[in-house]
Amino acid sequence: MEAAEIVVIGAGIAGLAAGRKLAEAGCRVILVEARERVGGRLLTVRPPGSALPVELGAEFVHGRPPELLALLEEAGLSIFEREGELLCHDGTQFTDGGMDESFEVLDALPEEGDRSFDAFLQEAKLPEAIAERTQQYVEGFNAADAGRIGTASLRRQQEAEEEIEGDRGFRVREGYDRLAEFVAERFEAAGGELRLSSPVEEIIWQQGEVHVRLRGGEELWAAKVVLTLPLGVLQAGAVRIVPEVKTEAISAMAMGAAARLTLVFSERFWEPEMSFLITEEKPLRVWWSASPDDAPCLTGWVGGPRTLEAPADDMALVLAALESLGRVFGRDDLEGLLVSAHRHDWLADAWSRGAYSYAPAGALGASAVMAEPVEDTLYFAGEHTDTTGHWGTVHGALRSGLRAAAQVLGSCAQGDSPSASASVGRD
Repeated sequence: MEAAEIVVIGAGIAGLAAGRKLAEAGCRVILVEARERVGGRLLTVRPPGSALPVELGAEFVHGRPPELLALLEEAGLSIFEREGELLCHDGTQFTDGGMDESFEVLDALPEEGDRSFDAFLQEAKLPEAIAERTQQYVEGFNAADAGRIGTASLRRQQEAEEEIEGDRGFRVREGYDRLAEFVAERFEAAGGELRLSSPVEEIIWQQGEVHVRLRGGEELWAAKVVLTLPLGVLQAGAVRIVPEVKTEAISAMAMGAAARLTLVFSERFWEPEMSFLITEEKPLRVWWSASPDDAPCLTGWVGGPRTLEAPADDMALVLAALESLGRVFGRDDLEGLLVSAHRHDWLADAWSRGAYSYAPAGALGASAVMAEPVEDTLYFAGEHTDTTGHWGTVHGALRSGLRAAAQVLGSCAQGDSPSASASVGRD
């Protein structure tokens, strides 16, 4: 059995951030990751035919979150702001889509109480077209079920986005994976030990002592553990925690579903100014380009319950997407223009089990509950534990990792030294 002061579970951006901060503070940290790579739900590919990397996981820098921008600058990575027009297609022609009316609905969410967004729409008695369009937007943007996501969390999210200019969007030109790789390098440079392809099966703990059993039977011992497992993994019980903790809060949150597909073409057949396209087509109702970058790529998206419209088979999804785009743009040659197609099924991914989290009605405080340490021994991080209203974002995950590391270090400063405890296990 190998001992460390702290074991961090999960090398997504939350785990990497926590591990780096702890290692740079002088702690002996082992960071274990089930996948053979770092980054978690950051997944970047670089296909021929596109100078711009294709993101299969998190893609955008939402607004100007200071922690994330500072980290990107430290890593020497560049971002460019997304620009262009939002277009809508009603099945026969392009329209302005009336999305401004939907955004006005969201701005008018009640300040008190908490109900499902569907219940709010029914009470608001909006025109059917506006209600349907707004419901689709909420489900798509949040990868959520409008019958579950709460108005209180949506209101908090709106306020949080206003704090960081959330109406602006950016992309990492070199690829989001480079950020994860940079943090991993800094973690190891500070003396941290990174173990890839090391799935955790069981965590057995008592105050001040944790045994982490890996697949294959190897065990790690630590005084403290930081768990950054995605919400979907926690809810599935894929990692056994003995005794169980935070079960009510974990169950209260929801893991959203989404399907996305990026198509790389030999040329652009859409107007260069097009940024986002909202259609009535199935299965992928929202598309976006790389505008203002001229990469010949379109990414299709559907979130929430409508994710079930997307075929599980990759080729079937590609063909359906090409047919729907052909109808929208009046083209019958798109299959011939296609260079490559790229998809990752996060719902079927055993190490994520979903896209990202959201707070159903009544669950606004669940993230704060998960963010509280358990007997100065277990600490939770990940976008689902963000308490600032930025669920489902890279900066929300980053903030949570930094918060968990600060909690660990604060506990040590108060005299609960992991070094003293861990030295017993090394003998």
